[in-house]
Amino acid sequence: MAKKVKKKAARPEAGASTKKRKSRRGKGEAGQRIEELALSVVEQARRQTDPAFEIPVRALSNVSFNPRSRFIEMGESKQRRNFFNYGQAKRFMQSLLVGSKCKELIAQGKSASIRQIYYLCKHTIKGTKEKTFDAQDESDPVIEDLEVALDTLREELHVYADSKGAMIGRVTFTDSGDTIDATRLGSGGYAIPSIVEPEVIQFKKCAARFVLHVEKGTVWRRFVEDRFWARHNCILTHGGGQPPRGVRRLLYRLHHELRLPVFVLMDNDPWGYYIYSVIKQGSINLAFESGRMAVPDARFVGVSSFDYERCGLTDDVKLDLDANDIKRAKQILNYPWFKGKRPWEKEIKRMLHNGFKMEVEAMMSKHLTFLTEEYLPAKLKDKKQWLD
Repeated sequence: MAKKVKKKAARPEAGASTKKRKSRRGKGEAGQRIEELALSVVEQARRQTDPAFEIPVRALSNVSFNPRSRFIEMGESKQRRNFFNYGQAKRFMQSLLVGSKCKELIAQGKSASIRQIYYLCKHTIKGTKEKTFDAQDESDPVIEDLEVALDTLREELHVYADSKGAMIGRVTFTDSGDTIDATRLGSGGYAIPSIVEPEVIQFKKCAARFVLHVEKGTVWRRFVEDRFWARHNCILTHGGGQPPRGVRRLLYRLHHELRLPVFVLMDNDPWGYYIYSVIKQGSINLAFESGRMAVPDARFVGVSSFDYERCGLTDDVKLDLDANDIKRAKQILNYPWFKGKRPWEKEIKRMLHNGFKMEVEAMMSKHLTFLTEEYLPAKLKDKKQWLD
């Protein structure tokens, strides 16, 4: 029988820096941060100084791996955006314009997609032929700039992206007041939204023993049809490839709030390894939010470079590594969060030695249900095959 989720004593976000997070986020705090930014610009103008604000640099050069927290953290490097700078004036204006729209959304209790933000902000500046935005590829980076400048997520700015990913399994929760039993959602499961914060989603009951995250929706569908979640008392999720923020944030919450182990099943290629590292250590672009997204205790359960021989697969499943694969694999080997981990170095070097990669679907060459009925159950039992 499903057990009711017990409320546990509040504790700091895993690995979170007290210095950085002690005074952050409360209800309405994102709106307050926007207002503070606007007032700062106004005050600078009143003092007849060049209005400006700073944005942390989102680049590999400004992130580092913290071995104590076991996730990627953003550094101190910042870029200054000035109004009286010909090359920055338009981006300065765009940033404040997007910020004002986000403030309106928060005040109204409404949300908008990143596409809708583009249209809400797009107009011709009075007395000119100049448009605020020519295309969405101008507005999207501005939203990201605001996130890091305000130290908040776009979802907290009431901006969301398309849903991408799904979940099914032994958990009951409420979503915007509606109670959802994730065991009764048919073959399509629960579409994981962009915003999965506690004010939207609250866990009620959970009988799952672990979470299994698979890379692709097509593989997830195989697990659903074979009712893997029912036979193994778990929760199944997928992120449609590179998991979006909502999926990563939900995995974080399932792990930290429900104390569920997270296992990851990816393709045996550099891109599968990278997706796993994003779930586990965080991403460079969202390094400022790793403490609320990364799951350092996640474990990789396949597909492994050693599975070709271990499972007696045939040459038909081999996919030749191309130059980009080899380059990417060598880059991953040098990432601080992979470097020095002998099992991972052995895994990646074996793939390079093999000269080929494999998809998760390669396991189905044995027979259709080999992946769900034999391969994964055996992997979950043999901890020696897990990669940290």
